[in-house]
Amino acid sequence: MRTHPRPAAAGEPPVPATDRIRKPAYPWRRIAAGAFLVLAIALASAGVGAAALPPVDVIKIVAARLPLVEQAQTWPDSWETIVWQVRLPRIALAAIVGAALSMSGAAYQGLFRNPLADPYLIGVSAGAGLGATLVLVAGVSSPGALPVAAYAGGLAAVSAAYMAARRSEGVPLTTLILAGVAISSLASSATAFLMIRSDPDLRPLLSWLLGGLGSAQWNHSALMLLYLLPCAALLLAYSRIINVMQLDEEHAQQLGVNVGRTKALLIAGASLATAAAVSFSGLIGFVGLVAPHAVRLLWGVDYRSLLPVAMLAGAGFLILADTAARTVVSPAELPVGIVTAFCGAPFFLYLLRRRRVEM
Repeated sequence: MRTHPRPAAAGEPPVPATDRIRKPAYPWRRIAAGAFLVLAIALASAGVGAAALPPVDVIKIVAARLPLVEQAQTWPDSWETIVWQVRLPRIALAAIVGAALSMSGAAYQGLFRNPLADPYLIGVSAGAGLGATLVLVAGVSSPGALPVAAYAGGLAAVSAAYMAARRSEGVPLTTLILAGVAISSLASSATAFLMIRSDPDLRPLLSWLLGGLGSAQWNHSALMLLYLLPCAALLLAYSRIINVMQLDEEHAQQLGVNVGRTKALLIAGASLATAAAVSFSGLIGFVGLVAPHAVRLLWGVDYRSLLPVAMLAGAGFLILADTAARTVVSPAELPVGIVTAFCGAPFFLYLLRRRRVEM
């Protein structure tokens, strides 16, 4: 049941904004329900494709690989190959990338106190794409070089957008978005120049820049988790402080928050998660905008529950988007970034109109 704060009586100090944040009801139930929903979406997606597989058989194929589960094989070997070698690696990577982008978007929105902040909109994804492109066109074969270069590019882009938009009273939404668009355009132009100058066959790079999970393998998910888990642990540990930072910086400092260090850590963690996602999946926009906003509209702005639930929402959203990308024009395949843009751009316009009406 929704509760409302008691207004301050005469002579009492006003109730701080952080105390007015409603404690989430049964957050662990929401997280468990979200995890179950993502699992159901993943299993349903594993049966969808050029070769449609019965859902019951997909569950049996997955269960047969679990420890302490004995399952007699009643399906063709080709089905097991499709599920374990083709579809599940792609679904796993989509879930991890979606969780990373959504977590980063929620963190940026809390850090900048701007609900429209997003890794794609403020230039982080384009900067990470430029860094990764530098590695790709240089022919560097080291698997660890791509995430590092993407991280450097993403961190440089978000820092430039933030410094360009910063004023003494904070970071205005319009200025941040415009700065992000400018930085994103600059990075995209540099990326296009590198592509044109490097190789006449642009199809692999174009496919990567538009976002795609077609080459996903199990080791990609494992490597992505090496970046996601520390970033998620950091951001979740700072979720209560993100609540405090919804006040202005002066009030946050009075409450004992080291604002400068907190900003640096949050930007570093969110940018690293975004850069890792970009390096494995290309540029996929609007996931970090749609998923956190959907959770915020349903359950409020307490980042202690918003961050983990938004990660699950982003995972489910990107699995569904990737399923649509590989089935809508089958046997051909759409870049998943196009699908997320079709969903996210109208949602972004709706949010802009909603904020204009509220102002």
